[in-house]
Amino acid sequence: MQPQLEQSLSEGVATVVISHPAKRNAMTSAMWRALPPLLEALAADPRVGALVLTGAGDTFCAGADISTLREPGEDPKALAVRAEEALAAFPKPTLAAVRGHCVGGGSQLAAACDLRFAQEGALFGVTPAKLGIVYPASATRRLTALVGPATAKYLLFSGELIDSTRALRTGLVDEVLAAGELDERVAAFTRILVSRSRLTQAAAKEFADGRTDRDAYWAAQEHGCGDTAEGIAAFLERRAPRFGWQPQP
Repeated sequence: MQPQLEQSLSEGVATVVISHPAKRNAMTSAMWRALPPLLEALAADPRVGALVLTGAGDTFCAGADISTLREPGEDPKALAVRAEEALAAFPKPTLAAVRGHCVGGGSQLAAACDLRFAQEGALFGVTPAKLGIVYPASATRRLTALVGPATAKYLLFSGELIDSTRALRTGLVDEVLAAGELDERVAAFTRILVSRSRLTQAAAKEFADGRTDRDAYWAAQEHGCGDTAEGIAAFLERRAPRFGWQPQP
């Protein structure tokens, strides 16, 4: 099977599957290159309320396909950073659903998502020290913000893998599910996400990510879109709200 990024859309949730089973879903240069435009198209689709990133089969992503690192063309590290930044900038909630190995570039992608749910037995590692590669500054800062300096240094200095229990304890993942329960939990949680106000989510995502120049913009959006009135009315009428705000292209 050709290495590829597969996508689907169901009930407001877009799912992107990293599919390269022959190499534990390692990302080729072509796959890194394909991710930003794929995300751009999904971000512009008004049907999409949340995005799930996962791997085919029982592995999330084993990192970059080392065999492609010597291919001529653009620097593979630059391709990975561009994909990571596109994922981090996705304007709607993103969730990494992790089974098996989530290593190197796989961890880089998972950390760029807003949330990470893992199945018991998943293994996480950041392995550039095994190859003499300087881990990208953006990815290092994002990892440090998630797990703190001590755990980030442990992972980066050693290249050692940690299990899902330690990943949960350090904040690298948000939930750990028993075998067989990950898909059901992700489906249930993303149904919750797509039922909520996209206005609230988009503003919260920017604020939580540290953006400080759009406070007035979000105040104007809140006052002008009607979502607050709809939310209050739905609460008082004991019905599901019908929020109408959409991100601007």
